[in-house]
Amino acid sequence: MQIQINTDSNIEGHEKLAAQFESIVKSKLSQFSDEITRVEVHLSDENSHKDGQDDKRCMIEARIKGRQPIAVTHQASTLDQAVDGATNKMKKSIESDLRPQDHR
Repeated sequence: MQIQINTDSNIEGHEKLAAQFESIVKSKLSQFSDEITRVEVHLSDENSHKDGQDDKRCMIEARIKGRQPIAVTHQASTLDQAVDGATNKMKKSIESDLRPQDHR
């Protein structure tokens, strides 16, 4: 599973930040590592230099073998919360997508 972290111009994309969020994404989605080929994480600060509630945004797109990509978004007050919320949404979306369908 390849993970790519992208930031907008309002977020300093230091290696430490990328490594931290890559580790979170990898651990939360590890059960699907055989199915996921690539995960792209896009971090942005909607209000740039101003403080604001829920102005940090995390969009995650996962590419799953033989399926359409899945994308989720979560906004929160901090980047940590935004990444945590988005990875939780992604985990649920992948579980739902990979669950065998009951065709009665």
